[in-house]
Amino acid sequence: MKTRILIFAALSAGIFTARGEEWTLERCVDYAREHNISVRSAATRITSAENELTSAKDAFLPRLEGSASQSFNFGRGLTAENIYADRNTSNFQWGFNLNMPLFQGLGEYKRLKMARTSLEQMLYEHEAAKDNVALNVISLYLQVLYCKEVEKSAESQAGYSAYEVGRQKELVAEGRVAEADLYDAEAQAAQDALQLVQARNDTQMALVNLANLLQLREVDGFDVGPLQGDEPMLPRPEAVFNEAMGVNNTLLGARKAVLAADESVALAKTGYIPTLSFNAGLGSSYFYLNGLNNDPFGRQMRNNYSTYLGFSLRVPIFDAFSTRNNVRTARVNRLNAQLQLEQQETELFKNIQLAYYQALGAQERYLTSEETLSKTMQSFEATREKYSLGRATPQDFEIAKNNLFRTEVNRIQAHYEYLLRHKILQFYRTNGL
Repeated sequence: MKTRILIFAALSAGIFTARGEEWTLERCVDYAREHNISVRSAATRITSAENELTSAKDAFLPRLEGSASQSFNFGRGLTAENIYADRNTSNFQWGFNLNMPLFQGLGEYKRLKMARTSLEQMLYEHEAAKDNVALNVISLYLQVLYCKEVEKSAESQAGYSAYEVGRQKELVAEGRVAEADLYDAEAQAAQDALQLVQARNDTQMALVNLANLLQLREVDGFDVGPLQGDEPMLPRPEAVFNEAMGVNNTLLGARKAVLAADESVALAKTGYIPTLSFNAGLGSSYFYLNGLNNDPFGRQMRNNYSTYLGFSLRVPIFDAFSTRNNVRTARVNRLNAQLQLEQQETELFKNIQLAYYQALGAQERYLTSEETLSKTMQSFEATREKYSLGRATPQDFEIAKNNLFRTEVNRIQAHYEYLLRHKILQFYRTNGL
């Protein structure tokens, strides 16, 4: 009875994966590219870079300021007779000032170029974040498919054991075998049922991990479909690397970072160049002295009205080595950006080589396990036939059955590792599936 309950629990555990809409690999990748938090976080950096570019453009515009002030003075003050007396005064002033940069040592132009390059860098980094998420989705998607196939193999094992339990019951009833053989069969059936429960739990956990990467709110009913297409051919790593050098968003972003660092050095050097600006303004004032006959407000405003025009030239002579230090810092940052680019290229080359040789190894294991599985299946069927005729022991049958399960799991593992490595190589090659 306990054995039947365990087997029923194992079989009913598959309800989660049997219902709901199936997601394809392409749909999972597209959804993750749009909704994953790391991708959305990279998008905020694009917005910041766009704001920096807008600020760099606005720096070419003139600056206009308006001002107004009102002051009061109480107590003794110097009069027109050059003596001190108690006088209360008030003063009101207003004005507008215009400042227009004519030549800023190419600083604003260099800053604009750097802002544009930085924006391009952020765009590539945003795409690189999408690529990283897509690779993670591919890995977790294939993990789900792997767990599903292991689950099917575990179902076969549980089915064999359940069949043997029923057969042993018939033999015990006929008095052909001892009752101890039935207990052994039931114990093995219970172990296989638990193994099936664990396999289905692994499948569900793989689905939860994939749904979490997709940022899905509801996991209940989520399921994936099988891969479509024929068995893919493995591309050469040299061809993959050469094509990836032109399309890999991480590398393209690192190259833009080097260009931005170059422009940062050029921007720092503009501190050595003189600057010229145009200034203009207008304004007036009103002054009131207590105890005297003061002109009215309107007359003073007309009489005190003034305008001015001027040019301001700034020539750097000695700035306490500030510009020199800024240039040195910018050059160090440029060197770091170059080293980061070389590091990214090295990492890409290593990842492609590893994926290729891991795929080769998995392919060889898969082909070998296919042949081994065929022979193991023949051995299992022969042992099963002997066992049914009483010419093999229960231990012989269990050994053959477990060998079949291990061989099948090894084949499944090698198959999906090959598919994963191939998908990685294909993604590096084209930035697509």
